[in-house]
Amino acid sequence: MKAYLLRLLSDHGMIFVLAALCAFFSFVTLTQQSVTGDAAVDQVVSRVKSGNTVMLAVRPSSDESAYADTVAARVQAAGVTVAAVIKGSPSDARAALEKMQSAGTRLDAIITAEESARWLVITELSKDFPALGTPVIIKPDSYRWPNFLKGDNLLNIANQISVIAIIAIGMTMVIITAGIDLSVGSLLALAAVLVSMFIRDYAGALTASTGGMLLACMVAILACGFAGAFSGLMITRFSIPPFIVTLAMMLVTSGFAYTVSAGQSIYQIPDSFVWLGRGADVLGIPNAVLLMILLYGVAHIVMTQMRIGRHLYAVGGNREAAHISGVPVDCVLMFAYVVSGLLAGLGGVVMASQLKSGSPTYGGMYELYVIAAVVVGGTSLSGGKGTMLGTLTGAFIIAVIQNGMNLTNVESYTQKVVLGTVILGAVLADKLRRK
Repeated sequence: MKAYLLRLLSDHGMIFVLAALCAFFSFVTLTQQSVTGDAAVDQVVSRVKSGNTVMLAVRPSSDESAYADTVAARVQAAGVTVAAVIKGSPSDARAALEKMQSAGTRLDAIITAEESARWLVITELSKDFPALGTPVIIKPDSYRWPNFLKGDNLLNIANQISVIAIIAIGMTMVIITAGIDLSVGSLLALAAVLVSMFIRDYAGALTASTGGMLLACMVAILACGFAGAFSGLMITRFSIPPFIVTLAMMLVTSGFAYTVSAGQSIYQIPDSFVWLGRGADVLGIPNAVLLMILLYGVAHIVMTQMRIGRHLYAVGGNREAAHISGVPVDCVLMFAYVVSGLLAGLGGVVMASQLKSGSPTYGGMYELYVIAAVVVGGTSLSGGKGTMLGTLTGAFIIAVIQNGMNLTNVESYTQKVVLGTVILGAVLADKLRRK
């Protein structure tokens, strides 16, 4: 039993770390929440009686303004008199109350949102405006719930990490072969620039068709795949260390991205292009997240059920032994770097879709975040060990830490210290595990 638990902890320990981080940030972001949307409207409308006179007071935000308009329409349809609808500040509410008091109006209720219910002019209404009567303050119910566990925030975490997680699939294959690919961040920028440039110059710019945009995406992704193939060729044919080759490719592809774009962002892209990066057609889940899940499913099958997956592990575990056993080592390495390049290109297309533009500045430091996700997920830098589930877990660990620190107002420079410590701890854990 003890051996089983140790093996479980060794193989899937980062899942427990992710769960612990989620629990921690859920606890520290626990706060009072208000019912929103149609549920909030239904609650307040049900508490107003026909024949009552009411005032609505909310802040001027789009959500609260829409809430006030909907409530006003609903209560008026039910026979309620709406004396005023205030969408502004406490001083605006005070001015409206003074006007109603001068006119001899008596209020039965004041309908507010969560924040406006705490305005001093509302809480001390009976003292400052006795002629208005004793109106009831009606606001949506509140409850305690972590900001971290809000549905929108969880989807935001997944959407923000999707590009890094997609690129990390290829990086996992490369690192399992005991290699490294430092060019993925620059390839991302190159793909974003190329897809935007081809749409602008050859597909019709703002009037580009779906076919034209798909062709532009293919060109950008294949260009990055070619760059990955070149890196693989230098590594396999000339035995140049992967670190040096991919460092050189990082500089070359970054320079090429700046050259073809003249150092400028490219914005002439149709609105429909954002479907991949911003769309959410299935259960409100972002399309980029669905793409990420699909790719991880395919990658898991490749690594666990197909011969190429076994060959990747064999090459990383012992290259000489793999060669003697008949594994085509050079082809396996080439496969890993081509896949890494293709997925970096796909990541660039997704980012261009999310931001509706292409820029040579995209992808800065992304190679480090991608490597961090892979290493934190349990893939050994020495090669021969790692899983796609582990990499996905590592990507989410980084995303959860960043999101949690943002929610708790941790400064950006402190966030870098924390992330660096996490990466160092993951590498140290790998070393201790192998000993």
